[in-house]
Amino acid sequence: MQLFYIPEIKGSKVLLSPEESRHAVKVLRLSQGDAIQIVDGKGGFYQAEINDPNPKKCAINIRETNKKFGKRDFYLHLAIAPTKNIDRFEWFLEKATEIGVDEISPLISEHSERRVIKPERLEKILVAAMKQSVKAYLPKLNELKTFQDFMKQKFSGEKFIAHCNESNKRHFRNLVKPKQQTLVLIGPEGDFSAGEVELATRNGFTEITLGKSRLRTETAGIIACHIVNLANE
Repeated sequence: MQLFYIPEIKGSKVLLSPEESRHAVKVLRLSQGDAIQIVDGKGGFYQAEINDPNPKKCAINIRETNKKFGKRDFYLHLAIAPTKNIDRFEWFLEKATEIGVDEISPLISEHSERRVIKPERLEKILVAAMKQSVKAYLPKLNELKTFQDFMKQKFSGEKFIAHCNESNKRHFRNLVKPKQQTLVLIGPEGDFSAGEVELATRNGFTEITLGKSRLRTETAGIIACHIVNLANE
């Protein structure tokens, strides 16, 4: 069954966006009475049917509602430096959403090679990945911040920083606790600087390793995401 995204749903009669309407009517050729499913990105999962297959504003009738579809008892926040090749960062966003992530904070680190992103495009990738993996919660994408500004924020739960600098670090898998709020920092291609690692540890972050291999930024992000989800299975 086809899955569509409507961020604001009030009442039993709603409209698909122009983009979603065009896809439903022109591409999928759905017609009046056809059953569809809808998510709102806030946990709502809806069984619905098409009332008016207008390609510009397709009208939908909601039939059944589940307000906490797939709700998890843990929270994962990944703060990660966007890669120089933006395609790799977009791939990370897609796969992390499929695996399960709640919040993503793009970081500008001392060694960052990318300092500009296009949030609108990244949001579309998150929405597409949410729909593809049949999830009802859309990951929160925060604004791009410098590492120093990010450190000024307050965070609840467990806090970790992954890096390749020589130090006595434990593997992340041995430190993750289930049913917790977890924040993990992932650096750019050139890794976090020694000063950034020191700043993080002064702010209560635990240094971790993700294994013996030197990983690409997007790979490290996916591994961290998978470890947290696996610990909560």
